[in-house]
Amino acid sequence: MAIWLTKDSKVIVQGMTGSEGMKHTRRMLAAGTTIVGGVNPRKAGQTVRFDDLNPATELPVFASVADAMAETGADVTVIFVPPQFTKGAVIEAIDAGIPLAVVITEGIPVHDTAAFWAYNVAQGERTRIIGPNCPGIASPGASNAGIIPADITGPGRIGLVSKSGTLTYQLMYELRDIGFSTCVGIGGDPVIGTTHIDALAAFQADPETDAIVMIGEIGGDAEERAAEFIKANVTKPVVGYIAGFTAPPGKTMGHAGAIISGSAGTAEAKKAALEAVGVKVGKTPTETARLMREIMSGN
Repeated sequence: MAIWLTKDSKVIVQGMTGSEGMKHTRRMLAAGTTIVGGVNPRKAGQTVRFDDLNPATELPVFASVADAMAETGADVTVIFVPPQFTKGAVIEAIDAGIPLAVVITEGIPVHDTAAFWAYNVAQGERTRIIGPNCPGIASPGASNAGIIPADITGPGRIGLVSKSGTLTYQLMYELRDIGFSTCVGIGGDPVIGTTHIDALAAFQADPETDAIVMIGEIGGDAEERAAEFIKANVTKPVVGYIAGFTAPPGKTMGHAGAIISGSAGTAEAKKAALEAVGVKVGKTPTETARLMREIMSGN
């Protein structure tokens, strides 16, 4: 079992013919993802061969997401297009009604992200958007959509949701002997599609997820809002980590969303909010993994 991305997911790649799209399409195929084609209107009708894979794979290129869905039954798109074209690519995916769009691109202007998210809401949120500026989503042993390494963990019963790509990988690796149902990197931009709360709700409803790791970071109030949601709706054990305990006050951090206003948004404030609702919070990623290990071992 997994959330949003399963072994039955049929994936297309917008921007597959570009260097990043090509590289990560090859890697996703090697991980066992069912990729059924790419989208590039300028190269529609062509195919792309991956002769170095076993078995060798040839994928068609379609003019649009709608064409790709009609021909292949695709239900997931992974978007690897330059920032200036991403808004158009996401809106195209929304118009086609694809259920899941994973937006890897970083450096998208915030007003573009706000525009395509508002458009998605106006269309009834038929499309779940993960990202932008995220590593994607991986259900180990089933499917991998994005840039999350496929070989650092195995399938298991922990769910993971994270703002940080690097910390996603670290927790996956540290808990690799236990394994994960699904790992979701939601991205650290000020405006994102899928939130901590969305993932928490999905993991709570998933019968094959037993416990949840939630990774946040300084800035904003997403983790405080997640704490309120956990208190009201989540019965499974949650372990948290907040990146930025050692961040100096007043400094701009790497993620666009990591902006602190007064005492709100600090790592300590987020830690206190989570602990107040029963979430165990590690001071380091390794301590966070140890806390989860204790839960999964019944200690």
